[in-house]
Amino acid sequence: MKKLIPAAALLLAFGATAQTEPTDSVATDSIKGFVFTDVISLPTTSVKDQNKSGTCWCFSGTSAIEEEVLRQGGDSLDLSEMYTVRQCYLDKAKRYVRLGGVGNFSQGGSIIDVAYVMDRYGAIPESVYAGLNYGESAHDHSEVEKALTSYITSIAGSRKLSPAWLKGFEGILDAYFGPVPETFEVNGKTYTPKSYAESLGVNFNDFVPFTSFTHQPMYSTFPLEVCDNWLWADYYNVPLDDFKRIVDEALKAGYTVNWAADVSEKGFKWNDGYAVLPEKKTEADMQGTELSRWVKLSDADKEKEAYQFTSPADLKEVNVTAELRQQMFDNHETTDDHGMVIVGTATDQLGNRYYKVKNSWNTNQVYDGYFYVSEPYFLAKTMSFSVNKNAVPKDIRKKLNL
Repeated sequence: MKKLIPAAALLLAFGATAQTEPTDSVATDSIKGFVFTDVISLPTTSVKDQNKSGTCWCFSGTSAIEEEVLRQGGDSLDLSEMYTVRQCYLDKAKRYVRLGGVGNFSQGGSIIDVAYVMDRYGAIPESVYAGLNYGESAHDHSEVEKALTSYITSIAGSRKLSPAWLKGFEGILDAYFGPVPETFEVNGKTYTPKSYAESLGVNFNDFVPFTSFTHQPMYSTFPLEVCDNWLWADYYNVPLDDFKRIVDEALKAGYTVNWAADVSEKGFKWNDGYAVLPEKKTEADMQGTELSRWVKLSDADKEKEAYQFTSPADLKEVNVTAELRQQMFDNHETTDDHGMVIVGTATDQLGNRYYKVKNSWNTNQVYDGYFYVSEPYFLAKTMSFSVNKNAVPKDIRKKLNL
């Protein structure tokens, strides 16, 4: 059942699609809440729900492929996330065993994993392979992760392996996700997973990952040092200005962007439909009665109020530089939390710019599963993104030999 939306939240939801332009005549002291006006809003497939599974990477990556089909004039598809998850588990297990149990084996994944699986193993429609073979109507991987982890940990520690271990691992996958069909029908035509992926008309090798960190040379590649990059894949490293420009130009050209970011910040307000990066308020920011009240607060209450804001008018965001971004990565303020899809841009009522993002946490939220991310939040908290290389500005592609 969908949650009932309070009247104030409903008003904000209507504001997201309003066509009125922000004006300088708006009195900033009368502004309440955030009202967003879409500038670019690309066609997308429906918002999905990863529920109790750590597979956001697959939902975002699958969405990006579905949106690429739409961009090319194809049908709106619903591709199976769990087929991809299953195939990744198999490859992770083989690598984990070869490394003797040293490495990452978990539900997590990276922004390149979906294109990797579809190119290598194919794709299946959701209607054919939902991956819900364990009596639930929504994804819940708490049990299957324990079963797979326990099994593969014991196998990886064995001195000598029999050829049966992989069949045993596949047996667990079959029990929870279901056996993979060798063939299936779509609109009266018979496919294999491989031939169905080929029928989508997408070149999966066109999707390339980008990041921006100063500890590695610019306009080069390196394996991004996050646990969920289990393939040890190389990412293109570009300066922060180019990092943002790639996304901006891709959206203008009609390409969505598969986005990996930190969502643990105080300014990440999912239910309210936005994410911002506020500066921490200090005593120096207070005046008059507000200062008198502030100095009487306990340290705990000051910390609680330090990031409070109610609208763009009383929000001052962090000035993000490449150095600050690197610092946040190195001290683990920025972590590899969540995969989503950037599908457009918007402005708030004061004209500040945001990215419109499609999430995989269902639709029981103020913007029905979408939210708006400020430019400072994007610059600081983006771990990486992947995008069709044909959307990358030509001068950047030339520098990267891409």
